[in-house]
Amino acid sequence: MTKERINITEGSIPRQVVRLAWPAVGMMFLHTALSITDAVWVGRLGAAEMAAVVSSMFVIWILFSLIEIVATGTVAVISRFYGAQDYDRVSHTGRQSTVLCVAASIAVTIAGIIAAGFIFDVMNTGDDVKAYGIPYLTIIFGVTFFIFLNEVLLAIFRATGDIKTPLIVTSVAIGLNLVLDPILIFGWGPIPRLEVVGAALATALSYIIGCALALLAIKWGKLTFKFNWSRWVRPDWKMIAQMIKIGLPLSTAGVVFSVVYLFLNRITASFGTEAIAALGIGNRCESVSYLICWGFSLAVSTLVGQNLGAKKPDRAEKSVWYTLGIAGFVTLLISAAFLLLPRQIAAIFISENAVQLIAVDYLMILALSQCFMAVEIVMEGAFSGAGDTMPPMLVSVIGSLARLPMAYFLSFHTGLGINGVWWTMTITTFIKALILIFWFQKGKWKLKEVH
Repeated sequence: MTKERINITEGSIPRQVVRLAWPAVGMMFLHTALSITDAVWVGRLGAAEMAAVVSSMFVIWILFSLIEIVATGTVAVISRFYGAQDYDRVSHTGRQSTVLCVAASIAVTIAGIIAAGFIFDVMNTGDDVKAYGIPYLTIIFGVTFFIFLNEVLLAIFRATGDIKTPLIVTSVAIGLNLVLDPILIFGWGPIPRLEVVGAALATALSYIIGCALALLAIKWGKLTFKFNWSRWVRPDWKMIAQMIKIGLPLSTAGVVFSVVYLFLNRITASFGTEAIAALGIGNRCESVSYLICWGFSLAVSTLVGQNLGAKKPDRAEKSVWYTLGIAGFVTLLISAAFLLLPRQIAAIFISENAVQLIAVDYLMILALSQCFMAVEIVMEGAFSGAGDTMPPMLVSVIGSLARLPMAYFLSFHTGLGINGVWWTMTITTFIKALILIFWFQKGKWKLKEVH
């Protein structure tokens, strides 16, 4: 156990925002770099291979949405107790979250492996894409236990205000993935050319290593509270129910968001494999701003949780506005890049001209929504830190479901074609951001109790 506890309930708010945000943003930047590099290597194999990985990513989003049931509840509860300096309950919550994590991962692994083929049938991607995609998804679902445990352990660190340890763990794991990607995809020396399967194996191995490093960090005393693994862990159903109650709304929103993307992928598939590949390029590019904003969201959830625990609601609110201002500025710069250099960006991923032309339109339309996406994601972190996850869930679910009829109408009944899907994403992001700002300003999130 380290000697110095982390106190983010005092001092300069902007300084605390930056102190928490830069490691989180750095961690998300690494995820972005991995996502882009993975797409670049797979894109060298062809449009069908890239479409398989792109389609699989929407399913993997569901996987990460499910772990949010545990991770969101863990951060909200632990940060509140940590801010109140109730370290016994912090440790108890950490143990309970690992119990819940193990149980959830087993169920998801079994369901995911069984449903892999059916998922591609739902997306109507074609037999060539399905043939590449099923092995990819099967491998990823096979390491669900390590993915879930890694995310929960890092959530415990974040809840105490320690973002640097998750950054170090993530850096090593992603660094390994970046090295393994080209080796396993294209083969090197005695290692055979595995193509799409190689990309999946590289990702799976990185999560296994990341999980091992997170466990070692706890064993080596990197937490600022005593986490006694030797104690027999009996399920505390009241605590588990509270974490599920907090995490389930945002997890539900994430699952709905991802399922809607499966059907948006189906609409996109109506315009050919090139359109699916272009969707993948746009998603990888948008992930730059999305994951950076998610880093700020992780930071603000800890700030809100600990300050509410310390009975400082006004400081919690100011932390949100400072975080939102910084995230908005960053996404504005990314929007400028999408508008000014769309063709050059698309060419990084794939050389096929037909795919590039579709991706250029996607990037230019996406550029209009990046700042509003920052609002949506940061506000989601603010609500989750307070343990008040129902507002972002309602906004996200309704906004996501609205995308299906809107995308269908704009794509097939207005002459926009595939651009109708891109416009749908931009319009709904704008509306969701405005609603969340209005809801946040009502201030009811300050009254949410955690026991």
